[in-house]
Amino acid sequence: MSKEPKNPTRRALFKALGAATAVGATVGLLPSCGKKRDSGAANLSFAEIPHALDDRHHLPVGYNADLLLRWGDPLVPGATPFDPRALTPREQERRFGYNNDFIAYMPLDPGAGPGEGERHCKSRNSTRGLLCVNHEYTQPHLMFSGYNDEHSATRGVSAQHVAVEQAACGHSVVEIAKTDNGWRPVLDSPYNRRITLNTGMEIVGPAAGDRRLCTGADSSGKRVLGTVGNCAGGKTPWGTVLIAEEGFGGAFQGDPDAVADPVEARNHHAFGISPHNRNWGEYDRRFDISVESNEPNRFGWMVEYDPYDPSSRPRKLTGLGRFQHEGFTLVCKPGAPVVAYGGDDDEHQFVYRFVSSGIYRPGDHTQNRQLLSEGTLYAARFDADGSGRWLPLLFGQGPLTPENGFRNQADVLIDTRRAAALLGATPMDRPEDVETNPVNDCTYVMLTKNKKRKHGDIDAANPRPRNVAGHVLEIVPPGKKGRRDHSSNRFKWNTFLLGGNPNAEDPNERGAYGQQSPGAISTHGWFANPDNVAFDPKGNMWIATDGCERFGFHDGLWAMATEGEMRAAPKHFFGCPRGAEVCGPEFTPDGTTLFVAVQHPADGGSSTFDHPMHRWPDGDPALPPRPSVLAIYRKDGRVIGS
Repeated sequence: MSKEPKNPTRRALFKALGAATAVGATVGLLPSCGKKRDSGAANLSFAEIPHALDDRHHLPVGYNADLLLRWGDPLVPGATPFDPRALTPREQERRFGYNNDFIAYMPLDPGAGPGEGERHCKSRNSTRGLLCVNHEYTQPHLMFSGYNDEHSATRGVSAQHVAVEQAACGHSVVEIAKTDNGWRPVLDSPYNRRITLNTGMEIVGPAAGDRRLCTGADSSGKRVLGTVGNCAGGKTPWGTVLIAEEGFGGAFQGDPDAVADPVEARNHHAFGISPHNRNWGEYDRRFDISVESNEPNRFGWMVEYDPYDPSSRPRKLTGLGRFQHEGFTLVCKPGAPVVAYGGDDDEHQFVYRFVSSGIYRPGDHTQNRQLLSEGTLYAARFDADGSGRWLPLLFGQGPLTPENGFRNQADVLIDTRRAAALLGATPMDRPEDVETNPVNDCTYVMLTKNKKRKHGDIDAANPRPRNVAGHVLEIVPPGKKGRRDHSSNRFKWNTFLLGGNPNAEDPNERGAYGQQSPGAISTHGWFANPDNVAFDPKGNMWIATDGCERFGFHDGLWAMATEGEMRAAPKHFFGCPRGAEVCGPEFTPDGTTLFVAVQHPADGGSSTFDHPMHRWPDGDPALPPRPSVLAIYRKDGRVIGS
């Protein structure tokens, strides 16, 4: 590990950039969405925290963090104290799930009731709302006693443990309120619910009803039980929430080569299904591909549901494609098509965009609910000259024909990855969160890392071989700020920042953070492995990381301006306890509260339920480490970051 510089100069930053972007150096860190005026930096005046690595979470001076929700916390009144040793599937379905990830804060209008989603959203209530939280995956070796390590958890488990795991996956909806004693869950709320692997869902869009989605339990191909691998997501202005299905392949077991249909065998290999995966299939046969080879095709989609209507059924949106969704986030402008951006979180996978067939009409709830069911999915090609193009994934166009194994549009969407590759989309360094800044109207792509990229595979958009630190791209649609045309098939792009230490000896790990003045980045301001992103009401970017422990310090949250002299100059705001990453940063509408999900605390090494590396957040010797959601706010009540 090389020593961090105190004051990385402009010259050093451009030196780092030149070494890391030998291909397509003309793209560079051009401030295509930036402004000369300093529009955001003045709002980030918090006292930066240092890099650290210990068993606590860290905040700037003047901030509080309420421990809002932990794995196993009850969502209904009258529950017994949490005891993981006595946890049953039924109890887990009434409690907050495991490994919290994406967070959506959905405000509540005191005068509205269930089913009035758009009215609730318009209220912008920042003291009472619904917290909608994904639960990405389970870790039995940290959940149950008796496991020696993470790998021993895949064999010899009980049916009870498998059922508890399945009940701990999915999603939670919890009403919360800010009180005189801080943020608290409202346990008697009619909105509180769990969405698990046993929740009935509809399948809609172009692939619904296709033979590849039909199983013995559902001959229609339009109904499915549950959701899994729920990573990031998005929100709609008509009051619904989108949740992603990312690492769904790990829930299935079996040998793809033993599947009779070669199309499905190739498909299952693509998502990592193997005989060595977790053994849910031994207890729940739909997760054994030798029993139901089509069942994995019913996962890997985006799911839309209405948190304001607890009786509503979630819908899997096949029009948005099937892959390892990190999430999809929306751009909704009145009178224009809805545009949704997302990434496929795997090495050498692609960035996607969906454009609706219909237009967004504020207040037309019935019509808007259909916008994500009908439209066109595109994959991105990033050219070396800083231009880009969205390539439509449409059956019968280009290589997406029967000669290449596609029967119809359902095949194109079920095998989205293969279709995008045939079209010539650019393979990326693990595209995770992709979100549009509502202030400057540009879109940002978090590229976490790609250790599999070789020297001969680098390109302008992915300029580093064995990219261990990750980077962020900025997509600039045509038009001016606030009036950019996100539905255009052409765009400009540039490298917003390169993760890593600006003073690293290895040029492939050397970070570059904009064109700001010398000394703008402190020794604690640099980071690596950008994962999730959020924007505060002023348009400042907040990046959550996953992988900084490799560089000797905790994962956390860094904030930076996207315009002005301090563009892409990060400041360190939040730090996780050891073994954890931070996910799903989400602001209340007024910017005074920031919710963060701390996922898999104490994960790593030989840490287990019986012998964890620490017991955050409770510090109770009777309890294991627990994934948790924190509500962060300033002690003086002012806007976060200022």
